[in-house]
Amino acid sequence: MPAKILAENSAATLAEFEQDTLRVAQVLRERGVGLGDRVLLKAGNSIAYVSVLFALMHVGASVVLVDQQEKQEATGSIIRRAGTKLVLVDDDAPVPTDTDPVYLYELIASAPDLAVTDERLSFDAWSDLDDALIMWSSGSTGEPKGIVKNGGRMLANLERNAHHMGHRADDVLLPLLPFSHQYGLSMVLIAWIVQGSLVIAPYKRADRALRMAGHSGATVLDATPATYRSMLNIIRQRPALAEALGAVRMFCSGAAPLDPALVERYIERFGLPLLDSYGSTEAGNVAFATSDNAVSCGQVMDGLRVRVVDDEGNEVPAGEVGELLIETPDVMVGYLTPDGGIDPVDQSVFRTGDLGYLDAAGNLFVLGRKFAVHRNGYTLYPEIVERKAAAGGCSARIVPLPDERRGSSLVFFVEDEQQRDAAHWREVLDELLPPYEQPNRVIVVDQFPLNRNGKPDKRRMTELAAEVQSVTENQQTS
Repeated sequence: MPAKILAENSAATLAEFEQDTLRVAQVLRERGVGLGDRVLLKAGNSIAYVSVLFALMHVGASVVLVDQQEKQEATGSIIRRAGTKLVLVDDDAPVPTDTDPVYLYELIASAPDLAVTDERLSFDAWSDLDDALIMWSSGSTGEPKGIVKNGGRMLANLERNAHHMGHRADDVLLPLLPFSHQYGLSMVLIAWIVQGSLVIAPYKRADRALRMAGHSGATVLDATPATYRSMLNIIRQRPALAEALGAVRMFCSGAAPLDPALVERYIERFGLPLLDSYGSTEAGNVAFATSDNAVSCGQVMDGLRVRVVDDEGNEVPAGEVGELLIETPDVMVGYLTPDGGIDPVDQSVFRTGDLGYLDAAGNLFVLGRKFAVHRNGYTLYPEIVERKAAAGGCSARIVPLPDERRGSSLVFFVEDEQQRDAAHWREVLDELLPPYEQPNRVIVVDQFPLNRNGKPDKRRMTELAAEVQSVTENQQTS
């Protein structure tokens, strides 16, 4: 059976998709888009999105990817900063009122009128561009940054990825992720690299995605932990839907920390673990657990090296925690400057700002951001404390708030579908953690608030924690 690209209401073989995309490329050329021109693409996942993205790559445009939900004001700032020649959107993408966008359906509607050519889809010109792709960091540790990537390095990184994971032409890839971010984009391009099938499902609707997985015979799922948790909840209520995942050979996870308890639930239900991974928009994809080595984030890909160093920059022994440094030929070119230029980064080594360690077998364990909190004379790393809690069956995210007496107070958000009260979880945490890491306050939620990239939204949790603290202080003083 030939490989296909499938969406909820349409499907095309790769050969049909290629011809459609080449016609879209002709339409773009007629609109004046050429080598190195910056074009903003802001739309939701669809076959049209993938076709327009590949057409831009074919003509050698510099593609500026923006999340469909990005606000108008921020989008306007990106347009001005990047100096885009064209703005491509769908109907649901908010754009500034003074923008003259081109809608994806305008390009798609014009394409069938053009003749079929014997041209083949090629990313060669795009690969030669240092300014081939501009993406945006999630902003989880500050304001989002424009990350400028070389096309050839991006594709080389994904070829390493596909080889490492063993993606094949007979695979049916189902990424439940936004295509405007590193993880989702990676899977779209890997599907094309290996010439496998790609399923474009509504990643925010796990019920519909499950049905599509069954109808398409999906073999590889990629999603965030939050999505995997939602799928389990749906299957618990409708057990027959578990059959939709019967052809899956790999459940791959990324973009957020993976709780061991969730992994165990998948092993119990499907006999397969969730395979964790590590990477970033800046450095590309770095390490992956595999079916034959499902240990944390697994091995670092061929051609890359991860070093673990202490605060003085000295490499530490296996098993010892330090900052992760990545030596990779696939690293980004630099950051977009306010005037649209590129601020280059060190090409020899990338400092991640993440804490972790390598075990004796070379498996990578990522513990979280190198973000210290000082409390009662102790230096704590909240994400390491979160990992301790997760190992004891408590899915928690920690928000530190300023505290004149202690230095910091720790607010633990605990995710619990059963909505057991804060006293229950405080007792659990007190058993798991030493006194200096125990919570000052516990807030129970049925699901962590998530940002657009599927990661727990620490900014929103900080706002909620501050609101709760303010209400408590007012009650105490009234």
